[in-house]
Amino acid sequence: MFGHRDDERRISRPAVTIAMWGVAVGLAVMIISVCVVLGFKREIRQKVIGFGGHIELINYQSLYNAEALPLAVDDSLLQRLRALPDVAHVQRFATKTGMLKTDNAFKGIVLRGVAEEYDTTFLSSHLIAGRLPRFTASMATNEILPSSLIARELGLHVGDRVFAYFFSDQVKARRFKVVGIYETHLREFDNSLVFTDLYAAQRLNGWESDQCAGAEVILDDFDKLDAVTDVAVQTFNHSTDHYDAAYSVHSIRELYPGIFSWLALIDTNVYVILILMIALSLFTMVSGLLIIILERTNFIAVMKSLGASNTQVRRIFLHFATILVIRGLLWGFLLGVGLSFLQQKLHLVHLDPETYYIDAVPIYFSWPLIILLTLATLVISVLVLVIPSYLVSRIHPARVMRFE
Repeated sequence: MFGHRDDERRISRPAVTIAMWGVAVGLAVMIISVCVVLGFKREIRQKVIGFGGHIELINYQSLYNAEALPLAVDDSLLQRLRALPDVAHVQRFATKTGMLKTDNAFKGIVLRGVAEEYDTTFLSSHLIAGRLPRFTASMATNEILPSSLIARELGLHVGDRVFAYFFSDQVKARRFKVVGIYETHLREFDNSLVFTDLYAAQRLNGWESDQCAGAEVILDDFDKLDAVTDVAVQTFNHSTDHYDAAYSVHSIRELYPGIFSWLALIDTNVYVILILMIALSLFTMVSGLLIIILERTNFIAVMKSLGASNTQVRRIFLHFATILVIRGLLWGFLLGVGLSFLQQKLHLVHLDPETYYIDAVPIYFSWPLIILLTLATLVISVLVLVIPSYLVSRIHPARVMRFE
């Protein structure tokens, strides 16, 4: 029926082709959009978590002070934090605000000291020169890791020595050696954060060896953040350490609400794209099916005159339209996944890191979501095609034969 070679009986190939590729392009754009948005959110989220973990336990009074206040973080507390559900790692940190000064420039910084247990995976992946400092809680290494932004402003390079000044009751000066430079493109952090050993930050603050600004908790799964935070709040809030400092638990969302609110707004763009692309697919398929039905009026008339019901004839056209939808989805799936894979491996499309915080369009494949999106498009398309198929019931054999 649909494969006849007679020009008078053949279905309009342009209409069929446009309908099929309308579905293909729609699904490809949806897959690429989802992969890009998921990749972008995941990339930014991992960078923020790299600077602060999923959950932070800090001194409650630090929320109302410009400087971090100390909290006793001993082995007992670390063990209690590790006992929380879905915890992958726990690490200490201490901070001190100050200023780096060279002969020609100066820059306000936040010195962040970490110890031996610090997970260096994040910093190692964003290290662009030199090496990481020796992170320890037992000795001062006088080594620092500034960002590329700070290094450019001060004209620093690996191997340079620079004076740092810290202000409290009296001015404290330290001479550090730049052993490496990192770059994450997150200006909020790169503009001020300098890494060093925990011992140096503790001594600059005048704290005891068991006192830190807090502890960072890294989870196995970001999706469990809210649940684990609730458990941590119930466990630690309203209790104190042996210095009478009150515990306060905060998730990364609470510490950086602006960034996570911005990431949540991106989902709106995805919803708009999905709606538009599904509408495009449906429009092309409905138009194609209408053309197919109108071109086959003679066939419909003959089938009805031979005793076929409207339902039987409709099923024939719906079967053919479904085959077109499946073909379009197959090509769209291959096109969307293929282009996304090329971008993931080759970074063909670049971005301005000053604006987007990353230098290339990120891609992340969520296969359950991609398969669900493909199946949902198939189901919606087939259901919508039922409506134009009712045009078959408006075609009467007697009227068609009259004009033949």
